[in-house]
Amino acid sequence: MNTARCTDESYIDFLVASQGRVSCSEAARVQPESPFAPAHDAFTRLLHRQEPDPDALWEEAEPLVVKHQGVLVLDDSTLDHLYARHIPLVTHHWSGTHQTTVRGINLISLVGTDGDRKIPVDYRIYNKADGKTKNDHFWEMMLMAKGRGFSPRYVLFDGWYASLEHLKQIRGSGWHWLTRLKGNRTVTPADRRSRTLDEVAISASGTRLHLKGYGMIQVFRIDAPDGDADSWATSDLKMDAGTRLAQAELGFAIGNSHRDLKQNCGVEKCQARSERAQRNHIGLAIRAFLRLEWH
Repeated sequence: MNTARCTDESYIDFLVASQGRVSCSEAARVQPESPFAPAHDAFTRLLHRQEPDPDALWEEAEPLVVKHQGVLVLDDSTLDHLYARHIPLVTHHWSGTHQTTVRGINLISLVGTDGDRKIPVDYRIYNKADGKTKNDHFWEMMLMAKGRGFSPRYVLFDGWYASLEHLKQIRGSGWHWLTRLKGNRTVTPADRRSRTLDEVAISASGTRLHLKGYGMIQVFRIDAPDGDADSWATSDLKMDAGTRLAQAELGFAIGNSHRDLKQNCGVEKCQARSERAQRNHIGLAIRAFLRLEWH
């Protein structure tokens, strides 16, 4: 049996080096001259041959990430495919970049960071057709992180994922969480009169409240740049304002990771119509980002 001329390493090296077009033809064109250099059809076969598997990312990330320090940050991002009409994974999703709904692929990422490097440790691609919701993917990755031995100081995630079920599940794992809660969540302050979060006077230095269906939490009311106010909440009742700020800044790391993944690793640029090829390209692009981040 002949050894495949094109490997994961070949494609990842291409993504790391390429700042222009991302295609199998381009990958073949820029290979060093050699009688054994892979042709474009070898790259095409690579993307279609492999079974997409996030475990390949973990095999590379595990030696680089500290499991018992830092935080785990989970969020999703839309990979733009604004004009694609024949890629099965492309549907309409909200885009924070465009501040509207656009056509693209929804990528859910889990990143470990201690404030220095941002190490992607897991990911999922949301596809309505596979029967799993984004909440399913959220908890699947939390369970996987627990099984891999993580014990982070905090788990950070967007308020979209802050359901009571998720908050309780994270507490059940023995972890603290930090997120932003919507103003319509029902809480009970010291006067024991239940009302919505927006109706309660909350200090920027932290106020303890009882969240309906959950228990006691610590909430911080922080003025946002747009003139609105965010309600940051945590299960850590001892958290102070300085700690909240420091952890929230670590939480922004995943936004930077998604930006760098798009700008430097060509994750949005693959035009393959096959779902398997798209999944493999995205996984290989994340592994390319890991190498750039580590080195």
